[in-house]
Amino acid sequence: MLRGLYAAGAGMIAQQRRQEMLSNNIANANTPGYKADQASLRAFPNQLIQAMGTGQSRVTGSYRVGELTTGVYMQEKIPNFRQGDIQETYNTTDIAILQGVMPQNEAGQSAVLVYNIENNEGELRFTRNGNFTIDGNGFLTTSQGNYILDTDGNRIDVGNENFQVRANGEIIDGNEQFIAQLNVSMVQDPTQLVKEGSGLLRYDGENEVVSAINNPNVTFQLQQGFLERSNVDAAQTMTEMMSALRSFEANQRVLQAYDRSMERAVNDVGRIG
Repeated sequence: MLRGLYAAGAGMIAQQRRQEMLSNNIANANTPGYKADQASLRAFPNQLIQAMGTGQSRVTGSYRVGELTTGVYMQEKIPNFRQGDIQETYNTTDIAILQGVMPQNEAGQSAVLVYNIENNEGELRFTRNGNFTIDGNGFLTTSQGNYILDTDGNRIDVGNENFQVRANGEIIDGNEQFIAQLNVSMVQDPTQLVKEGSGLLRYDGENEVVSAINNPNVTFQLQQGFLERSNVDAAQTMTEMMSALRSFEANQRVLQAYDRSMERAVNDVGRIG
């Protein structure tokens, strides 16, 4: 009886966490460069049930009844790094990454391209959000004030909005003088990128993150005046939210049925005895 309560409760918790993840996807449907999370649901290890003291087995003195499933849980959230739609904004500080041919890792996952960012603590972070701006000192930053880095790991001083970004990432001023080379890094295993909020990604992998600039294995181009939109499919996400809600309600009804059965066992059966 209690095992059934645990299994139903585990199902409710898993669907609640899935619903929270889907709600966050919907909330970021208009966030530039946002990558939708996908849930990975797994079942707990099954237990082998045996009837003890039946004498059916000469070795253990028990009889094998079968396996018992103990519930489900949400193992992890995996971002989907599929390329989002490109939208023209006409803003010179908006820069979109348009990926071409990308190498794949042993698991068959394509590498992903990201901008290099210096966060408020001076640590290296990455992002796909090309909605940049210029701070009071003329440096190119994210909308949250994090600095964009060049291929040498330095902040990029563009001075003002009178600059151009070529398809290969070279930044030139109004007089066509070279300013800096905007760095674009390639992450071989995108599952090692962890979301930290505000569009920033932290890399927890062991392999080195290499630059995609002048990399013969990578084809891409940067488009100034464009933004990569979120890759959230709003219609599909709403359908998945309804499915998660129905699953939650089904587990809730099972839990209530077990609760009523236990109530009768305690009150009615005990009174008859």
